[in-house]
Amino acid sequence: MSRLAATALAAAVAIGGVVVSAQRPGPGWQAGLALRALDLTEAQREQVRQLTQQHQVQIRPLLDRAQAAQEAQRQAVEAIPFSEPQIRSAAQALAEIETELAVQRARVQADIYALLTPEQQGRLQKMRAERDTRMKERASRLQQQGPRRLRPRA
Repeated sequence: MSRLAATALAAAVAIGGVVVSAQRPGPGWQAGLALRALDLTEAQREQVRQLTQQHQVQIRPLLDRAQAAQEAQRQAVEAIPFSEPQIRSAAQALAEIETELAVQRARVQADIYALLTPEQQGRLQKMRAERDTRMKERASRLQQQGPRRLRPRA
């Protein structure tokens, strides 16, 4: 998965996952699962819904710009003849948009965190620490397996 796709997915998770969890129980994105585990009150769920709707309005144009910047970078990389300045310019433009998406994602998380009680904040921090531990364990297992050989495509 490309870096932009991962960034866009993370933004969608931060925004969309919260909306899913705030609106209904059941399976959903990781962010939604975390919020469901915090037992939000109805008032908190409504505040989360409002926050995510506000942030969606801000993030949608960024996602559109990011998609266009990713396409521009792809075209620059594939262009003949090779043009290093063109590639660098396209990559820089994409990086700036990814930075803004990361900031927006952090704003959503900070705004939602501020709505939580101290007990809910503690539970969320514990869940994040457990997630980080699982990710490190998974990375360690993958590293121990060694490099995977890619099969040629037909």
